[in-house]
Amino acid sequence: MGQRRYEQFDVIGFDADDTLWQSEDGFRSNELRFVELISPYTAMGIDIRAALTATERKNLGTFGYGVKSFAISMVEAAITISAGAVPVEVISQLVNMTRDQLEAPVHLLPFVPEVLEQVGSATKLVLITKGDLVHQTHKIQTSGLAHHFDHLEIVLEKDVETYAGLLHRFGVAPDRFLMVGNSVRSDILPVMALGGHGVHVPYHMLWELEHVDHNELIVELASLAELPAWLGYD
Repeated sequence: MGQRRYEQFDVIGFDADDTLWQSEDGFRSNELRFVELISPYTAMGIDIRAALTATERKNLGTFGYGVKSFAISMVEAAITISAGAVPVEVISQLVNMTRDQLEAPVHLLPFVPEVLEQVGSATKLVLITKGDLVHQTHKIQTSGLAHHFDHLEIVLEKDVETYAGLLHRFGVAPDRFLMVGNSVRSDILPVMALGGHGVHVPYHMLWELEHVDHNELIVELASLAELPAWLGYD
C-alpha cells in the first residue's frame, strides 16, 4: 500500500473562526443592523457599509481583529458619516450589540469534533486563530475542543512571519506542516509561501477584508467532513 497523505505531515494546523465554529454570521448581522441604525442620520448617496469597512481597514493596525475592534470602528464610522448627528441612544445600541456578540455561545460547525478526533489520532494538531485574546480564549475554552490540540495559538496577524515563528516553535519543517482554514488570505497563502501545505474549506460568507486575488493552485474541500478521506483515513 502506498503512503497515505496524512503521513506526509507531522503537524496539522486548524483555523478556528468559520472553520471550527461560526463567527462571521455575528459580524454580518451586526453590520446590517448598523446600516439600519445609521441610515436616518446619513446624507443620501453615502454607502454606509463601505464606509464602515473602510474604517475597519484603517483601524486594523491600531486595534487589530475581533469584536471589540469592530465595535470601535462602528462607533467611529457612525459619528463620521453622520457628521456627528448620530444620537447617544444609537451609540448605546451599538455597544449592546457588541456585548451580545461577545457573550454569544459558540456554535460548532457540522462534524468538527468527529474530524478532529479522527485526524488527531495519527497526527499532532495545533489551533491557530487571530483576534482578541480574551474573546478567542473564551471561545476556545467553551467550545469543548481544546483537548484535541497540542498547542493553542492566538496571534495578532496571520502572515508569513507569524507562521515561520510558530513552525519554528513547534519544531516542524514547513513541508511537513498542513494548515486547514476558510480564508485563503490568512490560512493558506502565507503557509504555502513558506513551503508548507494548505487545505481551503470555504465558509458561506467571508469578511470583505479577507478576500484576496491569487494564482496559486489550492486544494479546496466542500466541507471539513471531507478532510479525513482526503488525508487517507479509512
